Amino acid sequence: MSILVAGGTGYIGSHTCVELIEAGHDVVIADNLSNSKEVVIDKIKHITGLSEDTPRIKFYEADIRDGAALDEIFEKEAIDVVINFAGKKAVGESVECPLDYYENNVGGAVELAKAMARHGVKNIIFSSTATVYGEPDVIPVTEETPIKKIFHPYGQTKAMIEQILQDQYAADPEWNVVLLRYFNPIGAHESGLIGEDPKGIPNNLVPYIAQVAVGKREFLGVFGDDYETYDGTGVRDYIHVVDLAKGHVAALKKLLPKSGVSIYNLGTGKGSSVMDVLRAYEGACGKEIPYRIMPRRAGDIAIYYCDASKALRELGWKAEKTLEDMCADSWKWQSMNPDGYGDV
Repeated sequence: MSILVAGGTGYIGSHTCVELIEAGHDVVIADNLSNSKEVVIDKIKHITGLSEDTPRIKFYEADIRDGAALDEIFEKEAIDVVINFAGKKAVGESVECPLDYYENNVGGAVELAKAMARHGVKNIIFSSTATVYGEPDVIPVTEETPIKKIFHPYGQTKAMIEQILQDQYAADPEWNVVLLRYFNPIGAHESGLIGEDPKGIPNNLVPYIAQVAVGKREFLGVFGDDYETYDGTGVRDYIHVVDLAKGHVAALKKLLPKSGVSIYNLGTGKGSSVMDVLRAYEGACGKEIPYRIMPRRAGDIAIYYCDASKALRELGWKAEKTLEDMCADSWKWQSMNPDGYGDV
């Protein structure tokens, strides 16, 4: 199949492009490079053994809010499926700049869906988040867990896009929609060639630990050590980004005629604490990582992990890599690329 990957040079998008190519699919990437670098295309080719002039991966520098640019892509390429990773994703920034997030994430998703409709492409996999569940009453979280209050605009945009795509299916049942709700992606490709390259101060735990480990930051701030967990720190479901990428390849099998709307949690189904991750990272890099206990952050909850059995049952997918694998691959990426993709 030919897959249009919106946001394909980003962290999760780039790893998914690798897995799609290795599964035999052709990839067309549309990305405005607002939070990524074009050099990622060369790295994807290197990992997958593709030649420089291969037609199996094509790149368009395009913003999915630009309907004319999308029309050009759909007119030139015979697209079978769209995977939408494009969007801003920093929770704190979304609180400070909510209009930017609604305009970028929701506006972009609407323009992309309209372009799909204009060109008769009705298969889409959407990169969503477990944040849409809000603060659940019961752990582990299943796909039937009721959607509760979402505490920040980033999560709201994901929930809105999910609803938009479900409404589009209701209006046109020829559409096939897969909503993938991620838990906490970490790690990097085992080659060390692609990984997470956050701009500025990292918003997530592992990129921050990695920058402390490589000497770019002085210490890790651990937000709260008095939660009702086995070591007092928050527990989350961390999943290797390559396992997550493989989940998208597995999801393609749901895009069959009249398959409708399908929702899947993508996680390991078990939780690890902040201190578990810190210790695993110390094992990966072979050094002690300094940390300081900080006050709890507003909105953080003690324990959050998923039941991913539906993905195993219906897609034949499950996470394979361990927390140690995740930290080892993250460290390989960070130590090989201390400045990420740099200025290239």
